[in-house]
Amino acid sequence: MMMRETMPLYKFIVEDIKEKIGSGQLKDGDAIPTQIELAKLYETSEITSRRALSELVNEGLVVRIRGKGTFIQLRDPHNTDPSEGGKIALEQIVLIHPSASPHLFNHPFYANFISGIHAACEEHDIRFQLLDVSESDGIESNPLVGAIVLPGAPGAQNIMISQLKAWKEAGLRMVLAHFYFPQLQIPYVIVDNLTGGYLATEHLISLGHKRIGIIVTGHSLMDINQEFSLRLQGYKLALSQHGIAFDESLVSVMEANEELEEMGYEGAKQLLALENKPTAIFATSDYKAFGAIRAGKELGLRIPDELSIVGYDDVIQSRYTSPALTTVNQNTERMGKRAVELLLKPWSEKAIEESFVKEEIVPKLLVRSSTAHYSAIR
Repeated sequence: MMMRETMPLYKFIVEDIKEKIGSGQLKDGDAIPTQIELAKLYETSEITSRRALSELVNEGLVVRIRGKGTFIQLRDPHNTDPSEGGKIALEQIVLIHPSASPHLFNHPFYANFISGIHAACEEHDIRFQLLDVSESDGIESNPLVGAIVLPGAPGAQNIMISQLKAWKEAGLRMVLAHFYFPQLQIPYVIVDNLTGGYLATEHLISLGHKRIGIIVTGHSLMDINQEFSLRLQGYKLALSQHGIAFDESLVSVMEANEELEEMGYEGAKQLLALENKPTAIFATSDYKAFGAIRAGKELGLRIPDELSIVGYDDVIQSRYTSPALTTVNQNTERMGKRAVELLLKPWSEKAIEESFVKEEIVPKLLVRSSTAHYSAIR
């Protein structure tokens, strides 16, 4: 019998449901409790039950059907029997990206994402190719090609909504990645940035910090792009769940077209100039975190003894900074694999409308040396 105290609560929920599947209490097609119901049933928060459901989806044990609920799914998701949905075998999967964006693939977010797509394509013996949007003419006319689309990226010419609508109307089998447009009813897979922001902030709270600054990218507090806005929401949620009041003065908004160390440097200096300065900073990218570390050191603060810092992205340098950076790995290799899996599922207008609309990949917190327990005695 599982001991609830020996594992994280989200993991306990996952293992408990697996145990019920194994014992036959839950069978293929059975509905399971909603996110709210699971939170009540296991006496936990909705963020925990949401993460448990995401883990079960990622493992292919349940399927979410919009407007209906979450159901046990034990059949092979890649079954090619026509009676299971008439799936047409794909010969090729293309990743369509905005013009002038190939340099972005040097970032681990995209590099790992592509690795995940490549691995899944190799597993299913499907060719994989990168396509600039300008090279995608006529792609929708081939039923043996599936597309994973990156609609937008910082500093690039974004793929327009009108283009996505045209592809959908032409019947292109596609999945959006990283960005999404719910009104288009196109399946999409993203990293759960809200959970990522929550994990980073909750880690600092667990170490005793209550004055936690955050550095986000945007034009103003009211104008922050999709991913950073969700990380900020996760930050607010963690504070709220621990009874810590949100303080707008602890939010530093830095404007730039790409993530730069200087943003974190300036943002940290702003926060550390406060009369009641933070004891910890969540920089919403590793590059900003590197700048925050530099600013803290210049001000004579010992990191992590006098200032804890968390980053986001797990870029290669984060393992080797001094101190090594506590950060959030976005698990984008899994996102790439999942995008391929969605393309390989039975594909019809009805299936698109009823299911597979949204997939969220759960990120991972990596605890290193840049965070430590807060001590009021410095």
